[in-house]
Amino acid sequence: MAPGILVALPGGFLGRRFGERPVVGVGLSLMALGGAVAALATGPAGIGVGRVIAGAGAVTLIVMQGTMVSDRFTGRSFMPVMSLLVGAFPVGAGLAGLSHRPLTAAFGWPGMFAAGAAIAAASAVLFLLTCGPSLRRGGVGFALPSRRECALVIIAGLIWTAYNAGYYGFLSYVPSYLAARGHPPAVAGSVLLVATWSNLPAVLIGGALAVRFGNWPVFLAGTLAGVVAVAGPALADWPYVWGLLFGIAGSVHAGVIVAVGTLSARPENRAVGMGLFYTAYYLGGTLLPALCGRAADLAGDPAGALVAAAILAATAIPLYRLHQWLQQRRSAP
Repeated sequence: MAPGILVALPGGFLGRRFGERPVVGVGLSLMALGGAVAALATGPAGIGVGRVIAGAGAVTLIVMQGTMVSDRFTGRSFMPVMSLLVGAFPVGAGLAGLSHRPLTAAFGWPGMFAAGAAIAAASAVLFLLTCGPSLRRGGVGFALPSRRECALVIIAGLIWTAYNAGYYGFLSYVPSYLAARGHPPAVAGSVLLVATWSNLPAVLIGGALAVRFGNWPVFLAGTLAGVVAVAGPALADWPYVWGLLFGIAGSVHAGVIVAVGTLSARPENRAVGMGLFYTAYYLGGTLLPALCGRAADLAGDPAGALVAAAILAATAIPLYRLHQWLQQRRSAP
C-alpha cells in the first residue's frame, strides 16, 4: 500500500495534463513490466522490485478509472457502470486465488508472475487499440482543486479506507479465526470464496438500488451489514452465515462510495481529485491493518482483529454524513 501514497497524486496530475489514454497505457505497461521482472528474479529482492513497479502501474490505472467512467457515462447509467467497475476487483482477486496454486504447481512461482504480466500486457494492447482520444486533457501545472473539493475527495477517500478496513480485515483474519476454532482449511477456502465471488452481483444490485432509492440508504444498509458480518465471528461460530452476509449485503455500497468520491470534484479537476482520494486510501491502508493486528495480539485471539476491523468500518457512517454536510454547503446559494 505504501508506494501508492507517492504515486496516486502524481498519477492524477499526469492524467489531467495528458489525458487518460497515455496514462492508463503506461500504467498497464508498468504492470506487465513489473510482472516480468518478478518472473525473472532470482530471489526476494528482485520479486520486491517487480512488485513495486507493477504496483505503481496499478495505482496509476486505478486513479484514472473513475475519471474515465464519469467522462463517458452520466445520469442513470453512471452508477451501474461504476458499480460494474468496482465489482470487477473482487472477481479478479478470486480468479487470482484460484489460479495461483495450479500455475505454481505447473510452472513454479515465476510462471505465476509471468501469467500476471501476460494479462497486463494483453490488456494494454487491447486498451490502446480500442480506447479513443482522451475526453479531457490539457490542465497545466500542479494546482490542486479548490479547498472544498480537496476536503470532499479526501473525506470520500477515508470512507473508502474505512470500508476496506472491514473488507481486508474479514479476508485476512477469518482463516486464522476458523483454524483457531478447529475448522479444516477447506471451510476457510469455501467461506472466502463465497465472500469474494458474491461481491460482483451484490455491487451491481447496489448500483441499481442507489439509482432507485438514492445513495444514502444503500450506503447505510451496506455499511451496517458489513459491520455485523465482520464482527459476527466474535459473537457466534457461523462461518457461512457471516461469509454470505459479508459478500452479499456488506458489499452493495462499494460502488456508491467510489462514485461519491469521483463526483466530489468538478470534471476538470476529477483526475487530480481521484489522486487525492486514493492517496488518502493508500495512507489508511498502510496504517490500519497494523491496528487490527495489534488488536488480535492484545486479545490473544484473531477475533480481536475482526472486532477492530468492524469498528473501523463503522467510522464510514459519520464520515459519509460529514461529506453530505460539506456537499450541501457547496450547493447552497
